[in-house]
Amino acid sequence: MTAHVLVVRLDSLGDVLLAGPAVRAVARAARRVTMLVAPGQLPAARLLPGVDDVLGFEAGWVRLDPPPVDGRAVRRLVRRIRRAQIDTALVLTSYHQSPLPIALLLRMAGVSWVGAVSEDYPGSLLDLRHRVPDDLPEAERGLSLAEAAGFSADGNGARLAIRRPLPSTPGWIPTRPYLVVHPGAAVPARRPSTSTSRAVVRALVADGWPVVVTGGAAEVPLTAEVAAGDAVDAGGRLTLPELAAVLDGAAVVVAPNTGPSHLAAAVGTPVVALHAPVVRFAQWGPYGVPTVRLGDQSAPCRMTRARTCPVPGHPCLDTIDPAEVVTAVHSLTGVRPAPPTTVTAGGPRD
Repeated sequence: MTAHVLVVRLDSLGDVLLAGPAVRAVARAARRVTMLVAPGQLPAARLLPGVDDVLGFEAGWVRLDPPPVDGRAVRRLVRRIRRAQIDTALVLTSYHQSPLPIALLLRMAGVSWVGAVSEDYPGSLLDLRHRVPDDLPEAERGLSLAEAAGFSADGNGARLAIRRPLPSTPGWIPTRPYLVVHPGAAVPARRPSTSTSRAVVRALVADGWPVVVTGGAAEVPLTAEVAAGDAVDAGGRLTLPELAAVLDGAAVVVAPNTGPSHLAAAVGTPVVALHAPVVRFAQWGPYGVPTVRLGDQSAPCRMTRARTCPVPGHPCLDTIDPAEVVTAVHSLTGVRPAPPTTVTAGGPRD
């Protein structure tokens, strides 16, 4: 049994969740599994089955809006890894990222074996230089690295999962079947306009669905405008485990390419994916759950990795007809909702 394995994933919520299958594979053979993530993703890492410890580190070479590299923080990380007596590390990255900066720090910390997917020549930084196709789904990409390192997938393969039991949903969440609309995304090009999201909520409510609008603390103004009295505004009101519970209780989640769409997949809830084609859907769409993809996949922004939409009018997402979303929800649920009723605060869902 490998003594102590470090799994590294230094970017966003969705990326950490997509690392879950690799973590589970490692945990089947390791005595202890530590995960190294960005400081803001500590709660996400703690949700993953198989994780024993979590370390936080802000990698200035990973974030899209990185702070300066902090030499003192780098030295602290090296000391912490050395004290943890980690002997094996897997560095998970997206195809456009290099694993070599963190591999160098791991070598400085005394980690004796390091594996990663790398297109760059790694010299002595990597013991395993793994290669994968460019269009491999991200969950499979990470798992393939673990398997190449000698670990075996569990019975769920590359499907996402989180620790259970989840907390009870707050009492103000609807008690009958409801939908979740998550309008935000950290990358502006990947989210619909506020007016489009607002129109989607209106259409779903008119179709008879109670709707919960979710978002983080920084998205409170957005969720308030999108909900606008027609839906339950959960913006800034949920911890990450509570958000998982709310998504778990939903009939369908409607979301762009962002962390909560992957969290929905991790709890097994179908997703209507409002997907901007700036990245491949095959790589970044919700994995392993029934999904309907909407959005113009041939828009001029296709495969540009643009952060801000380069096309006037944001046509890839803002040309989505709210009626398409309603139809997609019907196709995923197989039923039409009951006639709309007034949503009042109630107890937690069973």
